[in-house]
Amino acid sequence: MLSKINTQTILPIKVFGLSCCWIGLELMLLLPAIAEPENAPENAVDEVDIAPEIIESSPVLQRWLEDVPDVLSEIRNDPSFRTRVRFGYANFLSSSQANGFQVGVEDVFVGRTGLTLNGDYQSSFEGDRQSYGVDLRYYLLPLGEYVNVAPVVGYRSLATDRYEVDGLNVGLRLQIVPSRTSAADVSLTQTWVAPHSDEEVGLTTVSFGYAITSQWRLSTDIQLQNLKQHQNSRVGVTVEWML
Repeated sequence: MLSKINTQTILPIKVFGLSCCWIGLELMLLLPAIAEPENAPENAVDEVDIAPEIIESSPVLQRWLEDVPDVLSEIRNDPSFRTRVRFGYANFLSSSQANGFQVGVEDVFVGRTGLTLNGDYQSSFEGDRQSYGVDLRYYLLPLGEYVNVAPVVGYRSLATDRYEVDGLNVGLRLQIVPSRTSAADVSLTQTWVAPHSDEEVGLTTVSFGYAITSQWRLSTDIQLQNLKQHQNSRVGVTVEWML
């Protein structure tokens, strides 16, 4: 009786086990075909049907076909502002106003770093008031950010109808770029000429810029010159060519 019971019990178990093994074997044979179809290309981009003349006329498309770029990294690190050549009108505000001109260049990038070279010159038409200088700025945040901060160090010379000062120029710049590639930006720069001396002058400059075309934009800047005994100011309107 025991032998009979064992035989009747074991036989279905064997059949069930063989069925499971057979199903498992079939799955093992099918999985590679599902995961890697025989006709799947190594690079899906190769299958894109694009006319050769379209590819030749599109550097962006050529780049994407060669290698898919890291778009997020480029957005963060490609500058949100551009190099600009400036020229325009300047008005020197004080007890006796004077009209003049100003020229300069802003944010000439040194390689692909956050370091930029800057220079400017302002003068009244009579030549009795001048301001010129060069400086380096190093933007601390990724260049693609909408807000950036840069220490400033350089040289500046100031001449008015009341005083003349020249020497080291150091400070800080805050730049806000609500629209990338210099379409619009606002900057606040605070520096000190000849710091820790009896002739120290604090310079506070606020600038607003707005693009009118892809290459040209208008900019307005206001600068306050703060000396212990005197205070002068300058207002400028410039046209900027973006490189």
